[in-house]
Amino acid sequence: MIKKILIANRGEIAVRIIRACREMEIETVAVYSEADAKSLHTQLADEALCIGPSPSVQSYLNMQQIISATLITGADAIHPGFGFLSENSRFAKLCEECNITFIGANSEILNKLGNKSEARNTMLAAGVPVIPGTKDPVYDVHHGEKEAERIGYPVMIKAALGGGGKGMRTAFSADEFAFAFQTAQKESSMAFGDDTMYIEHLVEHPRHIEFQILADIKGNIVHLGERDCSIQRNHQKVIEEAPCEAISEKLRRRMGDTAIRAAKAVHYVSAGTIEFLLDKNDQFYFMEMNTRIQVEHPVTEMVTGMDLIKEQIKIASGKVLSISQKNINIFGHAIECRINAESPDKNFRPSPGTIRTLYLPGGCGIRMDTAIYSGYSVPPYYDSMIAKLIVHGQNRKEAIAKMISALGEVIVEGIDTNVDYLYQILNESDYQAGRADIEYLNTHLQ
Repeated sequence: MIKKILIANRGEIAVRIIRACREMEIETVAVYSEADAKSLHTQLADEALCIGPSPSVQSYLNMQQIISATLITGADAIHPGFGFLSENSRFAKLCEECNITFIGANSEILNKLGNKSEARNTMLAAGVPVIPGTKDPVYDVHHGEKEAERIGYPVMIKAALGGGGKGMRTAFSADEFAFAFQTAQKESSMAFGDDTMYIEHLVEHPRHIEFQILADIKGNIVHLGERDCSIQRNHQKVIEEAPCEAISEKLRRRMGDTAIRAAKAVHYVSAGTIEFLLDKNDQFYFMEMNTRIQVEHPVTEMVTGMDLIKEQIKIASGKVLSISQKNINIFGHAIECRINAESPDKNFRPSPGTIRTLYLPGGCGIRMDTAIYSGYSVPPYYDSMIAKLIVHGQNRKEAIAKMISALGEVIVEGIDTNVDYLYQILNESDYQAGRADIEYLNTHLQ
């Protein structure tokens, strides 16, 4: 069994992992940048080491520093959380070479699935429905233009090693392609240190549906139902739900079986997520596989009663799944809202600064995952998400009412947040009626 885990991340996910480790009686090591010296995760872990200056490329993306910190502290495993190095095959390979357990997929699987273009080809070979697109990597705009013409407009341009909505742009015509491609490629280089792109046909007005899976070293794979992640702004998720109201039980079984088939195609081991686009005719297409814990994993935990971080650690320790598909039950409805330090009325400009006053809601079926506290200074160097508010109700109507009530109690003074914006969405009639696709925020709340 793993005895000591170094957490190669920050913020609420680092705190979330520390809490799971405490319950499993596993020691924890926090690493932090100079900007995060007073962060909550550094105070909750058993040990904490500074690994570099504030910019993430010099700290949370610094592989050598993280490996050195692991060896110095005697940790036998690294949990990468999400973002940063969580899907980096080179980092996973370094862990393997240093005999450190990487809590996630191995480097071979990450090579197959971390590159979104390769993943598409793997799924095609496995008979998983895939959106028409490029089979080979695209590095320059002229090659991209030819591929876009072949695929047919509108097209989506994506970072091959991307995630979190970064390195993505849409082109509806040839006139828009060059600017969209160059912008997405530049963003990909800055966010992931890689400028490899791929292009696929744009499925208009779909829902974004993802299935959570768990897979052990013995080849046992289960899915834990779906999450509806259709409420997005600039391809970044804002609100997530489980289950999806628009999916019938028959379609759920079909999509779940396909998700398991996709995981089996790459001999997947660990927790992972198969992401689909679902059109209005109930046709679904594989979009990508995320080989890490997701930001929105709490909604699945709320409707299944399972701790996904603990399951990740158990799988990495070599344990087989303790549950089969027939024993997985989905109960009630869960919603997650991402609370960001940003100003929606100023084009969502990030709002770093010091939190003077903080009040967080509570009550039956209400969960807040966060690392902020009164007096905490939100740094300007990282993602603007500062908290996740999650609620669980007997049904969707109750969950919405509970989220509206909980959002109304949130007080964060000293910085701007998107709480009022989230409150607006939850009160929209179309949202409440379940009529939301990934274009919802573009058509309802400018």
